[in-house]
Amino acid sequence: MIAISRQTADLSAYPDLVVIYLGMQVHNFGGFLTLMKMGPQIMKAANAGPDGLLHHEENIIMSLFPLHFGMRQYWRDFESLEKWTRELPHMAWWKDFLAHPQGVSFWHETYCMRGGIESVYLASLNSDSKRGLLGFAPVVDAKAAMFSARRRLKREGAEPPPVVAE
Repeated sequence: MIAISRQTADLSAYPDLVVIYLGMQVHNFGGFLTLMKMGPQIMKAANAGPDGLLHHEENIIMSLFPLHFGMRQYWRDFESLEKWTRELPHMAWWKDFLAHPQGVSFWHETYCMRGGIESVYLASLNSDSKRGLLGFAPVVDAKAAMFSARRRLKREGAEPPPVVAE
């Protein structure tokens, strides 16, 4: 007989917990090089322990081609996550990626303990854009009121300047 230990996480100390899933799908050799360049940088940044990052995990989403690499991060609160995205090295990665996607599609989905879900999908024109929430929800452009995570989550408070202009 195999003993099974049934456990759960006590999240009472994390009332503002935010979970973010991130993924990058490789469409060609250039995309593979992009992934190989960014992967170690992301690991280094996560290992540095940015303020508010509670835990970081990597995973490969089961598809050999296109290769699909993912991450899951747990943040103390949305403000910590948002602040980190406006700092180096993240800000530089984001600007570089938007200027030169190099054969990859990127997506993220954010889930907040106190409610609210938001997402963004940056797909090359020849990729399957029906991932995650887009698999069942209407597709809208990430512009105007849907441009930033703060606005998609309908969060109160001042919005920091965007990393790139809309």
